[in-house]
Amino acid sequence: MGRAFGERYPGVHVNVVRSTSQVAFQRLSQDIRAGVAQCDVFSSVDYSHSTFLKRQGRLMAYTPQNAAGLLEFARKAGDPDGQFHVFYIGVHLLSRHTGQVPAAEAPKSWQDLLDPKWRGKMAVGHPGFSGAIGAWAVLMRKMYGWEYFTKLEKNRPQIGRSSIDPVTALNAGERSIGVAVPSATALLSISRGNPQELIYPTDGTVVVPSPSCIQKNAPHPNAAKLFMEFATGPEYFRVTRKYFSESLRGDVPPPEGAKPLESIKIIMPTPQEIETGVTEVKEQWRDTFGI
Repeated sequence: MGRAFGERYPGVHVNVVRSTSQVAFQRLSQDIRAGVAQCDVFSSVDYSHSTFLKRQGRLMAYTPQNAAGLLEFARKAGDPDGQFHVFYIGVHLLSRHTGQVPAAEAPKSWQDLLDPKWRGKMAVGHPGFSGAIGAWAVLMRKMYGWEYFTKLEKNRPQIGRSSIDPVTALNAGERSIGVAVPSATALLSISRGNPQELIYPTDGTVVVPSPSCIQKNAPHPNAAKLFMEFATGPEYFRVTRKYFSESLRGDVPPPEGAKPLESIKIIMPTPQEIETGVTEVKEQWRDTFGI
């Protein structure tokens, strides 16, 4: 994405600092405490980072013109005051090992995972390490209560850290069902010949927004605004779909192998649910699964 922006606007260089969301937020917080302005645009899969920065008065209000072309749910996922916007989402669903689970026998919903036939056959990430898994757990608790997880625990899922870990487990043949896997990672794996297939749950595909925001003290505010224009426009999505990221615009098709987001049932947490719920489900998860 950074390279694509630089190619589109020669002479404007993007210095990409990539890390997990919590580490990136810690670095930004350290800069804030030290009175240092290094960050122009901050992106995180943790909604609470943007809402916290907004409450602290740290963000610049700016609404890119290209944002008007985003899908409705993506526009609504952003800040109504224009202080953060969503141009990247994680789509989390189920996947099956095609050599181990026939399509007709595969789970069709999140509820189907509670069937005893999947005991010892599933893999999932951990909400204590993955923001996406935290969001998924918040939504499952909202829909089905924590009883859902007490039943899921009886099926002894393999618990990793990242939401990507189940994709690796299926590739290795260690497990046959991936739970809350990111579509982009799974589709990339499938494109490389691995025996997986996506399953869009009938009770809702989980969408985890990743807000981006311009800092009020951004050292390059005009370049930051230009970056946000680019990131909400069609050219950005034409670039990122090559890496199986979802398109959030109707004028750019979904990545190869993915369903259009408009054609599936989407469930998405609110910023408030993430901010209060993830901490709660982390504790409940440890109590239930023992890790």
